[in-house]
Amino acid sequence: MTTTAGPGPRGGTRTQPARTREGTGGRARALVTGIGVAAPNGLGTRAWWQALLRGRSGIGPITRFDASGYPVRIAGEIPGFVDEDHIPSRLLPETDRVTRIALTAAEEAFADSGVDPRELPEYAAGVITASSAGGVEFGQRGLAALWAKGARYVSVYQSSAWFHAANPAQIAIRHQLRGPGSTIISEQAGGIDALARSRRRIRDGVRLMVTGGVDSTLCPWGWAAHLADGRLSTCADPARAYLPFDADAGGHVVGEGGALFVVEDADAAARRGAVGYGIVAGCAATFDGADRPRLREAAELALADAGIRPEEVDVVFADGAGERAADRVESEALCALFGPYGVPVTVPKTMTGRLGAGGSSLDLAAALFALRERVVPPTTGTRKAAEDCPLDLVTGSARELPGLRTALVLARGRGGFNSAAVVCAPAAG
Repeated sequence: MTTTAGPGPRGGTRTQPARTREGTGGRARALVTGIGVAAPNGLGTRAWWQALLRGRSGIGPITRFDASGYPVRIAGEIPGFVDEDHIPSRLLPETDRVTRIALTAAEEAFADSGVDPRELPEYAAGVITASSAGGVEFGQRGLAALWAKGARYVSVYQSSAWFHAANPAQIAIRHQLRGPGSTIISEQAGGIDALARSRRRIRDGVRLMVTGGVDSTLCPWGWAAHLADGRLSTCADPARAYLPFDADAGGHVVGEGGALFVVEDADAAARRGAVGYGIVAGCAATFDGADRPRLREAAELALADAGIRPEEVDVVFADGAGERAADRVESEALCALFGPYGVPVTVPKTMTGRLGAGGSSLDLAAALFALRERVVPPTTGTRKAAEDCPLDLVTGSARELPGLRTALVLARGRGGFNSAAVVCAPAAG
């Protein structure tokens, strides 16, 4: 492999792979050309990204339902998202809030990319998204109607609106995407898994994919499931409830939203003048065995897939579970790869909460913006990593990294899912 030398972000000189086609055999590269975001600390990419850089959190008291009787009463809610302002009235009766959020993010991603999918060949564009819970709120309303009034009061759309595949289906209908379509269910890892599958479709010859993850579970039924899982922080202070890698970590906070991407064949995008945010250079997924975490293996496989050595990674967007045992596992994996304090690590989801399938998608979006602007958003709440988590955690304020070109994004889903993605600045492609 040929290389080009350039200044490393932590001093000295490093070698950077010079790629013209991803991997071997001339396979098409997957370039992210559009991003759409709906997050608790900002609706739309501009508002969200500026909030991240300023360390502004979107976590606060729950307003979407009466949480006064629950032991946990804070979450990350999308500010100012009024469903009727974003979705045609005819779609409101047949969609859940999560689908409305997904449609809004997809709309922004297409506008950001500057591509009109209707101008592509009929089967050249598809959609693969992730959701860990589907239309929970729609399902809750259906159950309430069933038990309070009877079966004939249950919406005819109950059979479709609650389903995890409602998001990609509605996006495909709105944007006339007749190419590959599916949904991924692997909880927090889902956003990366959807991107990985979309990347494979690009390498198979599809011109464009809409991908990413969105979740919204802020209703009594969804909340009951989160509480039953036993991993929520019971701290009532939004600023101290979610503390990844902190000695005082005691669980996480839930949020809603996520990010969707327009991913294109890089050569096709270049022909229309698109530069894009970054190349999806490597992806991998593993599943934990009995008493054997495999997050490190996922990271190693993603780096190998990208042809990247650990020393070439400039920043890690960590999963950051906010639980002492899980944080130690991730810290051990990162130290094994990069050495103690070997690479800047950040967990910007401390400002949004963990968003289910939307969490790793939002981290991917943050990584791509970081590549473009050469700055890493901070981890809030956590002031310093615990002694048993010897990480160079970016805390307090955003950190400029002038040489930032490669980011590793990690995610873990409940049940043993591990996913990793490597994204590189377009110039590295």
